[in-house]
Amino acid sequence: MRKTKLTSIILLTLVLLLAACGNQGGNTVNTGKNANEATGSNNASNADTGATEEVEEVTIKVGASPIPHAEILNSLVPVLKEQGINLEVIEFTDYVLPNTTLYEKELDANFFQHVPYLDQFNADKGYDLVKVAGVHVEPFGVYSKSLTNISELKDGAKIAIPNDPSNGGRSLILLAQNGLIELDENAGLEVTVSDIKNNPRGFEFVELEAATIPRVLDEVDIAAINTNYALEAGLNPVEDALIIEDKNSPYVNILVTRPDNQNDEAIVKLIKALQSPEVESFINETYKGAVVPAFD
Repeated sequence: MRKTKLTSIILLTLVLLLAACGNQGGNTVNTGKNANEATGSNNASNADTGATEEVEEVTIKVGASPIPHAEILNSLVPVLKEQGINLEVIEFTDYVLPNTTLYEKELDANFFQHVPYLDQFNADKGYDLVKVAGVHVEPFGVYSKSLTNISELKDGAKIAIPNDPSNGGRSLILLAQNGLIELDENAGLEVTVSDIKNNPRGFEFVELEAATIPRVLDEVDIAAINTNYALEAGLNPVEDALIIEDKNSPYVNILVTRPDNQNDEAIVKLIKALQSPEVESFINETYKGAVVPAFD
């Protein structure tokens, strides 16, 4: 009897121990399952946080003359990319479409003109485009295929100048500053051929679209050419110009936008990049004085 009773007690103890182990194993599995669920929840939370922290890329389209404007802008593409801005540079070879396209909201900004040109364009078209930053000056020059010095210019010479009021006026002012003609003192910056007060040497003025003037350089004695078109034609303003504006020129090239987007974050970042020390170095090293930084 005692032996049977003892055996029963031992068996009962073993059953209880096995039951206890089974329960502990169950608890371990459940704990593991909860840990995995918690980890998955944390991963999802981290993924959501990562998505929130990513900078959403914004594209801005800027119209520009090929040289130097587009070159300057393109140098900033990687810089702005790091700030979440995809800068798309669209090149134009005339002085009208960049403004009309901007006004029609197909561009976000443009970079090709100076304030006198913008003011005249707005007045003529009834536009309200606005300057948001000054960037550089392109000293305006007078060039020739047949002359090596302005003193060689003969009476009755044929002189080509741009036909738009601001650049045409700029040409005439430069010629007057060098004693070739006299202008009406009250004419202002947008002086025209009709404002020539004295032309003692009988020069003949040929007014042409600015972009076409380099192509007719061999058909005239001298020509006043915007620096961007001179550079495109392979002319070096510092070395090739017979006469050239100094660095105090009022014709600073500017970034232009519309009133509705002039304070947009992407535009503000573009302005900061354009007026940076890096751009100043890029201009000086690339154009060697043919283009001069003029941040305002």
